[in-house]
Amino acid sequence: MDLTETPDDVRGDDEERPDFSALEDPETVVKGGPIRERLLDVILQVREPTKVSRIAELADCDTETAREYLGWFAEMGMVGEIEGRPVQYERNDSYWRWRRVERIRDEYTTAELVEELAATMDEIEGYRERFGAETPDAVSLTADHGLSVEAAWDALSEWQTLERRASLLDAARRSSDPDDGRVSRIDV
Repeated sequence: MDLTETPDDVRGDDEERPDFSALEDPETVVKGGPIRERLLDVILQVREPTKVSRIAELADCDTETAREYLGWFAEMGMVGEIEGRPVQYERNDSYWRWRRVERIRDEYTTAELVEELAATMDEIEGYRERFGAETPDAVSLTADHGLSVEAAWDALSEWQTLERRASLLDAARRSSDPDDGRVSRIDV
C-alpha cells in the first residue's frame, strides 16, 4: 500500500461517528480495579486511626465491603483495629517494616547485604562529618551550613532516608525481627 492511499478500514463519510459518551469515564478506569487493591492503597496512606466509613469513601466502595476486608487485613496483621464507636483502623507499621525486611532478605545475599550496608554507612558518615552531628534530627535547618534552607532540607532528608535504609539492611543482615521502626546503632 502506498502511503498516500487511504486504508480500507477507515470510516467513510456515510458511516456514523463513534459515540464517545458511551465510553467509560477515564476517572472510573483509573480509580477502578479490585476493591482489595484500592483498600490496600488507602491503608498504606492513612497516618492515623481512621473510621471504616472514611476508608470506604477513600477506596470508593461500600462500608460493609470495607469492614470485611479490614477485618481480614487485621487478622493478617496489616492493620490494627481500634475498638470503640466507631471502630477505627490504622496501618500496622511493624508489619510493613517486617515485610520490607523480608523482601530485602529475598533480594540480596548476605555478602551483598554487608556490602550495601557498608556503602550506606559510609554515606551516613559523610553527612555526620558535613553537619557535625550524629543524626539528622540534631541539625538545625537555619544554622549556617553554607547551604540554603532548601538545600539543607534536601540533604537532611537524604540522610534520614539513608538511616532508614541502613536500619532495614541491618535487620535483614542479622536475620532477626526488625525493631519497632527506630533507628538503632548499627555495627558493620
